[in-house]
Amino acid sequence: MAFLSNQFSHVNLRDSGPAFLVGMGHGATHWVLAAFYVVLPYLSKDLGLSYAQAGALVSLFHAASFSANLGSGAIVDIAGRRVLVQALSLIISALALIAIGFSAGLVGLILPIVLIGLTNNLWHPAAISFLSRAFPKTRGFALSIHTLGATFGDMLAPIAVGTLLTFLTWRDSTVVSALPVFAVAAILVFSVRETTEAPTNSGAKSNGSSYIAGVKNLLRDRAIISLCLMAGFRSMTQNGLLVFIPLFLVSVLKVSPVTLGLAMAGLQAGGILAGPVAGAWSDRAGRQPVALICLAATTLAVACFAFVTSLPAFIGLVFILGFALFSVRPVIHSWTMDLADDSMSGTAVSVLFGAQTAFTLAVPTVGGLIADHWGLQTVLYMLAATSLIATIITYTLPDVKRIQTS
Repeated sequence: MAFLSNQFSHVNLRDSGPAFLVGMGHGATHWVLAAFYVVLPYLSKDLGLSYAQAGALVSLFHAASFSANLGSGAIVDIAGRRVLVQALSLIISALALIAIGFSAGLVGLILPIVLIGLTNNLWHPAAISFLSRAFPKTRGFALSIHTLGATFGDMLAPIAVGTLLTFLTWRDSTVVSALPVFAVAAILVFSVRETTEAPTNSGAKSNGSSYIAGVKNLLRDRAIISLCLMAGFRSMTQNGLLVFIPLFLVSVLKVSPVTLGLAMAGLQAGGILAGPVAGAWSDRAGRQPVALICLAATTLAVACFAFVTSLPAFIGLVFILGFALFSVRPVIHSWTMDLADDSMSGTAVSVLFGAQTAFTLAVPTVGGLIADHWGLQTVLYMLAATSLIATIITYTLPDVKRIQTS
């Protein structure tokens, strides 16, 4: 308890309202994607899709998300309308989720999934740079609240959609699950003001010429590029698990929809407990040691999956994995903001998420092909290897310590 109290001693919860509201919005973006992941096995069965085709749909999402990086950071840094961008991304993604429910086949799924991918990556440069500017001294904690919202979205959506699937078709379930996202968008518009994003050491906007110069400097920064490389390998692990754990549970362990939802919620529950601690701890101790511990634990947990065959043991290991896997996200985001110039914060986030998406792009399809030929267990070996690579890269990165302690 003394350790936890010490990590949060620099945090003022009364002033953290915008962080919690933006975190709720982040949860809505993840709610949309998690809902799609849960209906994917039933969608695939109904439409007669193979594992490779199901994986290709997820790869399409990541391809669209990657393409959004070409302009999302520039929109945020030049226009400076971060709250508006967040709200629009939620509205469009909710409409796309509804469209999935009306899709008649594989081709009809393409546009909705592309839109979800585009808006998912449009959210992050606006939200992360907003919080980084609003909470410069407690950046790790504020961004942990942002990721905490994502964890709640990832946790609650599987339970909600899994429950809906017990008495609704997968089509109706996708439509109903989109409705709360519109409400969250409205709350953001009317409750969070653009003026709360006041920067600490540079202008809120960049003009065209200074922006181009800033991009060149950003891409020449070896520390940021190495950090993006590490984040890319870690993202391969995370997104691969989100695709193939549901497929493993349904196809191998033969679980019910409710059990599937509870298992995926368990993956997120660990992050709820560990995320704020890891973020606040990294504010005081530095980003590198916290990230290194989390990634090493993730590697060990994923490696153990290949040897677990009983459902209770599998779900227990899922919870432990979530504790390590998701707690490192705010540390990586804070690390990026520490290294980037304020005027390029949105673009730095775009570069980070672009790297993550680029690395993740082929994982669902390649993993699906591996599962079709050698089984789902073999995919878990591959994901353990990508986590190990991320851990090794982290060891070589420069540390940044936000708060000096005596």
